[in-house]
Amino acid sequence: MRLLIVKTSSLGDIVHALPALEDARRAVPGLRCDWLAERAFAQVPAWHPSVERVIESDLRGWRRDLRATLAGGAWAAFRAALRTVPYDLIIDAQGLVKSAWLASQAHGPLAGPGFRAAREPWAALWYDRRYAIPRHDQAHAVERNRRLFAQALGYALPEAPPEAGLSREAFAPPALDESYVVFLHGTTWPSKRWPIASWQALGSRLAERGLRIVLPWGSAAEQADAQAIAEHCAGLVLPRLDLQTLAGWLAHARFVVGVDTGLAHLTAALAVPQLSLYGPTLPELTGAVGPNQRWLKSSTIATIDRARPTTVGVDAAEQALRDWL
Repeated sequence: MRLLIVKTSSLGDIVHALPALEDARRAVPGLRCDWLAERAFAQVPAWHPSVERVIESDLRGWRRDLRATLAGGAWAAFRAALRTVPYDLIIDAQGLVKSAWLASQAHGPLAGPGFRAAREPWAALWYDRRYAIPRHDQAHAVERNRRLFAQALGYALPEAPPEAGLSREAFAPPALDESYVVFLHGTTWPSKRWPIASWQALGSRLAERGLRIVLPWGSAAEQADAQAIAEHCAGLVLPRLDLQTLAGWLAHARFVVGVDTGLAHLTAALAVPQLSLYGPTLPELTGAVGPNQRWLKSSTIATIDRARPTTVGVDAAEQALRDWL
């Protein structure tokens, strides 16, 4: 069977679809899979052994200059790549109008969540086959994807916990001759961030136990935060890295401490021990899931609130890490 998965972005969303593909790999003999993803994240689906080809889209770049996109042949090249082979099935796991429209450019029957389950209900207008799965506020994203794939491909939903199908050994270990912990301190919403003073305090405590604190970053502001944390714990601030290299640092860490960010989901997919800290969002719906994952929440309130800060205590975080120290 030839399958096209449409899950274009973001990093966390793409990772959330990997367990569904792993289910399908085990349930569908001879499955051959391509994946449509935004260029910035195209490396990620290629890490799964069932993905033969990743087709890159660049909606943001195309929108910036539509005339150049059309006249320069970028759109034509994209459509040609998408239509290289006919598919037995196309699954739009994104559930957005833009993803459904992109998926419709390929050849093959198009499946996706029904009107009540799609993130944008109008997306379901493009689907030839619609499936009833829980809404995004009723179940975790990983479960929703697993249910969608099981129905679309005709196998029983596995009872086993989700597995992403990635191997740590596929990523080269960093050249660091000591045990280390990665702090994933950078994220988008200000309320998702853990206070710098809390990172500094936890880093100092872990350094006293002989662990090196490793700090990646993705922007100038995050680099400054990384340096401020490192000063309190003799931490190692990494250079700006591509996803492949950064995945190597995550894959071989003693454990990871992170906030609600795409790299935390990647860590979970690699089954690396991780403590994730949540404030405004609900880990029950979009948290890092997989083996060796722990959550701490700032509130028991079961709603998403962009204004709710991440206020997990340092003592609570250290206590949650006790088995990994």
